Amino acid sequence: MFDIEIKKKIQPEKSGGKSIKIIFLCLVLILCKVAFCEAVVPAAQLPLFSVSLNDQAKPGEVSVVLKIFILLTILSLAPSILIMLTSFTRIAIVLSLLRQAIGSQNLPPNPIIIGLSLFLTFFIMAPVWETINQNALKPFLAEEITQQKALNVALQPVRKFMIKQIREKDLALMAGLAKIKRPANINDVPTTVLIPSFILSEIKTAFQIGFMLYVPFLVIDMVVASVLLSMGMMMLPPIMVSLPFKLMIFVLADGWYLIIGSLVKSFG
Repeated sequence: MFDIEIKKKIQPEKSGGKSIKIIFLCLVLILCKVAFCEAVVPAAQLPLFSVSLNDQAKPGEVSVVLKIFILLTILSLAPSILIMLTSFTRIAIVLSLLRQAIGSQNLPPNPIIIGLSLFLTFFIMAPVWETINQNALKPFLAEEITQQKALNVALQPVRKFMIKQIREKDLALMAGLAKIKRPANINDVPTTVLIPSFILSEIKTAFQIGFMLYVPFLVIDMVVASVLLSMGMMMLPPIMVSLPFKLMIFVLADGWYLIIGSLVKSFG
């Protein structure tokens, strides 16, 4: 009995010692392999990865890593730029308010509203992007202008688009909050003041259009609710009766044609 207990106690120690030896041998093999690779492949032939910012006279001489970094930065900011500096805000708000006015809950679904807003934004902003491509992007790629000048030229069409949609009251508000001197003309307004003014104007215009869309559907809801109340059908939700009538009137009036056409024309 005493010998059996001693063997049971010693057995785990042997297995633990074997595992330690196996780990030690693995480490030795790994170190030998690393030393062998360094001896076979000279250090000069190993690939190097470096990021450098040198004063380059030509745009094409900028390092590839820096170009990738700038591209990733632009892609990360692209949604904000698309939403804030284009017609996307007004279109998305109006379409969302239209869906709520009809009372169709999640129809059309959010992906369709976002997709339609994006394609309409591309359609409306196409002249602006074409101007940027012709006056800024192509000359920069052809090394005819510097990067700073290309950015300044590309900003001008965007500013021109925003200026057409900005309300004077919103611009005065943001200029007063920024505590800047009264500019001689609209072109002297800083871009940091122009952007929030444009966003405020877009939101206000979108809600005004949404209010005009709500009025006819609200009248239909009130008529249906009064009819049901006069018939004593108080337990029947009015939305169940008014929704088919609103859809019928919207389709007969060709509502999508009128709304999309009015939205595009509202940008001049």
